Amino acid sequence: MIDRLLGRAELKAELETLREERDSLAAQLDAESDRRREAVRDRQAAEERVNRLETRVETLEDRIETLEGDADETTTDRGHERLARDRLGEVLDRLRSVETGREGALSAAVDDTLPEAVVDALGTRASAARRAAPAVIYHDDAGLVSVALTPPIHPAPFHEWADGFRVDDDWFRPTGRFGFGLVRSDTFAAGVYEATERLSFEGFRSDVTSEHDKGGFSQARFERRREEEIDAHLDRVETALADLETERLILVGESTALSRLSTDATHTATADATGADEAALDDAFRDFWTTELTLL
Repeated sequence: MIDRLLGRAELKAELETLREERDSLAAQLDAESDRRREAVRDRQAAEERVNRLETRVETLEDRIETLEGDADETTTDRGHERLARDRLGEVLDRLRSVETGREGALSAAVDDTLPEAVVDALGTRASAARRAAPAVIYHDDAGLVSVALTPPIHPAPFHEWADGFRVDDDWFRPTGRFGFGLVRSDTFAAGVYEATERLSFEGFRSDVTSEHDKGGFSQARFERRREEEIDAHLDRVETALADLETERLILVGESTALSRLSTDATHTATADATGADEAALDDAFRDFWTTELTLL
């Protein structure tokens, strides 16, 4: 009675309502805090798992890289052979005889870097091909044929799939009419050829002071005299080469002597043929037209 008169009843009711609302909000806050703590724990657990997985991925990547490196080092070539004349002809004819389905035979002329398509085709044999490069590679889709040939005349890089191998005689054997010469700092020998037949010959030796015969000259005077003698010899060489009058010219010999010539050659290569002029030319010719075969 007194509470109603003084308005206490309404205040007590309002107070009870506020307490209930407070308790409800407190419960919600506690629940939200619990959810946040759980979320933090979940996030921490997820981060820890991500870190473990990243470590595992790095470990596996390192292991794969190591295994691939070991595979490259341990994969060995199946064999080597130097091919010339009749034996070379037999091998080239055998490659030409291979027939496959459409795009079943890969032919590729590669430099030091193998195209990705060639690596994919060769698989584990790619490491052996890298060691053989630069080369012309022949590989069929069944893996029955897989070889690298290092020809005397290396073609421009290419790779193609066809129903047979691309084998060009011009890469491997002397064809048509061309000039071939051997150039050293004191020796010259050259001839005009029709395929393997030599039609002409010209050769000479020049009196060039030996590198080991200094005599009584000072070092500077000795080197200057020797260089002058080599220049005179190479002038004679260029005159003789101009007289060959061939569209194709192949020169082999000492790299230092070849680099000092102004004559444009179709192809140059180093050679260590020694001896008398004509015999040295024959040796250089035979050595140049030799192909290295590597079984992949």
